[in-house]
Amino acid sequence: MTKENLWKNYTDEQKEVIFEFAEKYKKYLDSAKTEREFVDLTEKELKKNGFVDINEKNELKKGDKIYFNNRNKNIIAVIVGNDIKSGINMIVSHVDSPRLDLKPNPIMEEEEFALLNTHYYGGIKKYQWAATPLALHGVVFLKNGEKVTLSIGENDDEPVFSMPDILPHLAYNVQDNRKARDVIKGEELKLLFGNMPLNDENVNKKIKQFVLDKLKKDYGIEEDDFFTAELEVVPTGKLRDVGLDKSMIGGYGQDDRICAYTSLRALFDVKETEKTVMVYLTDKEEIGSEGSTSLKSTLPEYVVGKMLSLTEKNYNDQILRETLWNSKALSSDVTAALNPVFKSVHDVENAARLSYGLAFAKYTGSRGKVMANDADAEFIQEIRQIFDKNDIKYQSGGFGKVDEGGGGTVAKFLAYYGIRTIDAGPSLLSMHSLFEISSKADLYETYRAYKVFFELK
Repeated sequence: MTKENLWKNYTDEQKEVIFEFAEKYKKYLDSAKTEREFVDLTEKELKKNGFVDINEKNELKKGDKIYFNNRNKNIIAVIVGNDIKSGINMIVSHVDSPRLDLKPNPIMEEEEFALLNTHYYGGIKKYQWAATPLALHGVVFLKNGEKVTLSIGENDDEPVFSMPDILPHLAYNVQDNRKARDVIKGEELKLLFGNMPLNDENVNKKIKQFVLDKLKKDYGIEEDDFFTAELEVVPTGKLRDVGLDKSMIGGYGQDDRICAYTSLRALFDVKETEKTVMVYLTDKEEIGSEGSTSLKSTLPEYVVGKMLSLTEKNYNDQILRETLWNSKALSSDVTAALNPVFKSVHDVENAARLSYGLAFAKYTGSRGKVMANDADAEFIQEIRQIFDKNDIKYQSGGFGKVDEGGGGTVAKFLAYYGIRTIDAGPSLLSMHSLFEISSKADLYETYRAYKVFFELK
């Protein structure tokens, strides 16, 4: 395992490769700030790399490259090996990130301001979302069935949105005595959406009506259409280099799209494989993997069963169960990096460190290993051997001290099928914030590690 900062031993040529890889990563995430946008972009990239929709296939053979798009929220890409029944090497990441969602009836007027009413999605520190520029992304279906795709707030000539905070001069009674999680309360997550009144004395709520008229004029959207909308509020702006040495990357959505991107790049670089290999990009992890686009659904069975039905003449459910039981997976999710400012929450000897390579977590969570997948020693040894053989830079890491707190991943849902699974991904600082920080060294080593994992016999 890595015992020192990786930058110490990189040559200038290696650093150049790593920095170039990071530029492509930043560009990809800048274009995909929601799970739907990430899936749309990834489907285009899959097609460019020779992958075809599985629904276009009548049979599968070794070397076929296929993908399955589930409701534009998660996407699964596969390169078929010699015998699917012998098991699949899969890397599973999630592409949803903490955010604010608009409520079904979001537009309100208060004191001559049009406001957007929101509900937070996933684990956030709500106060981080106040007094900062935000963008609106998503889709709306109109009454006539037309689908309208929105992205407002990313370009310089577009407006942004923001949640008003209370000035410190007047915060003493209303805010200063609140606990950190309640500095901004859930029902205070309201975004400024307009302040210009409609010049019509017959209209009661003139500010709200003005923005409704503008929505109708610019996008064809009426107030009732928000019932069918899927609109997400995310930080505006691009990923940026962090540090004078530009060794780090800062920006939104790196949990867990850093793993999704590196696993895709690794899959694209697979030349030939004996085993069937899969990149599985899932949704809803940040809210406990609930819903039909999550890993807790029966989608894994559906997709693997469909693949087997296209390769096995006498396909049956037992073959599906054996295929899943024979499979191996990396639950590809980020972990917490040792924080130099708040290091008291970490077990320093067992904490992942930025720029030390891919971080393995035998289990996540810290209270009695509850709700965790506890990877078996034989599987860990198997991975260690192939990683050591290929000079992959890796480390072990967990979320924090025992009883300090913890987090969950999709590993336990994979293990449910008997898939041998371990959590493995880069570590981040400021996880779940609007500006998460990763290491360019870890980004590149994660890509290298995932590529090697696909070669596991």
